[in-house]
Amino acid sequence: MNNFSYTQAKTAKEATGLRQGAPQAAYIAGGTTLLDLMKANLEEHSQLVDINLLPFKGIEQTSDGLRIGAMERMSDVGEHPLVLQQYPAVSESLLLAASPQLRNMASIGGNILQRTRCGYFRDAAFPCNKRVPGSGCPALEGDNHNLAILGTSSACIATAYPGDLSVALAALDAVLTLENAKGKQRRVPVTEFYVLPGKAPQRETVLEPGELIVSVTIPAAAHARRSTYLKVRERASYAYALVSAAVGLDVQGGTIRSARVALGGVGTKPWRSPEAEKVLTGAPATEVTFRAAAAAALRGAQPRADNRFKVELAQNTLVQALLAVSA
Repeated sequence: MNNFSYTQAKTAKEATGLRQGAPQAAYIAGGTTLLDLMKANLEEHSQLVDINLLPFKGIEQTSDGLRIGAMERMSDVGEHPLVLQQYPAVSESLLLAASPQLRNMASIGGNILQRTRCGYFRDAAFPCNKRVPGSGCPALEGDNHNLAILGTSSACIATAYPGDLSVALAALDAVLTLENAKGKQRRVPVTEFYVLPGKAPQRETVLEPGELIVSVTIPAAAHARRSTYLKVRERASYAYALVSAAVGLDVQGGTIRSARVALGGVGTKPWRSPEAEKVLTGAPATEVTFRAAAAAALRGAQPRADNRFKVELAQNTLVQALLAVSA
C-alpha cells in the first residue's frame, strides 16, 4: 500500500473542495471496499477524504418515496421497519450481503460503488482493460465462470457491480441524488448510473470526478410492497451472487397490473429487464407466464465457455422469485 494523507471533512463543500484540487484523492466512508483495493495495490490514492461526518443520513418517507441517506449503514437500512414493510426486496438484498460485521461498517453510498470481483481485475499480475485500458481481457478465454453474460463487450465481461443492493434498486426505479464541488445536485436513475463497458470498461458509472452520492430515493408502489430478492451463491454465507433476481408484482384478480424485474450476477451492470416486464404486464400470474418472462429476460445472453450454466440458472431463479411474490 502506498503512503497517503488523511483528512476528515465536516461539510460536503469541504469534501468536494479537497477532491477538486487532488485528482488522486478518494472519499472514504466504511472503507470496506476501498482499503482492500489499496492493500492489493489495485488503487493508489495520495489522499483519503473521510466523509463520515457529512449530514447524508436519515431513512424517511417523503412525497417522492423512501429517502435513504448515503451515509447510512447497510445493516441499519436492511433492518429498518419502513424498508422491511414497504420495500422487502431492498431489505433482503442488504441482509443477504457480506457478513454482519461488514454490513455494520459499509455505507449505502459505498455499496453502490463496489467494484468488480473479476479475478483478473483483482490480480495485478494479469492484464485488465478495466484496470489498465488497452492491456487486454484474459477473462474472455480464461476462467469466466462467475462473469457476465449480458451487456458484455470484446473489451470486458466483468460484472462491474458484484453486489446485491443495486439490483433491487434498479428493479424498483430508485433514483440517486449526486452533488458536485459547486454544490449543485442532480438526480440519476440507478438504471442509468452504471454504464456498459463497450470499448472503455474503465468507466463504470456516470459519476463525475469529485461528485458525491447524497441519497437514494425509492418510489412507493404496490409492486414495491410485494417484492423480493432471491440470491443463488456457491455457499450459504458471505458469497457474491452467481445469479440473483429482484422482482416486484402488483397482482389483482390473478392478473399482473405492473411488474418490475432486475437480475444480478449476469450483467455487466445491475440488469433491468423491460423484456420480462412486457411479458408479465397484463398476463395471468401463472408459472407459464413466469417462464415466458424468464426466457425473454435471457434472450440476449452471450455466455462464454465456463458460464453457460448461468442462462438456465438465471431463468430458474427468476421464475422462483416470481412464484414467491405471486403466492
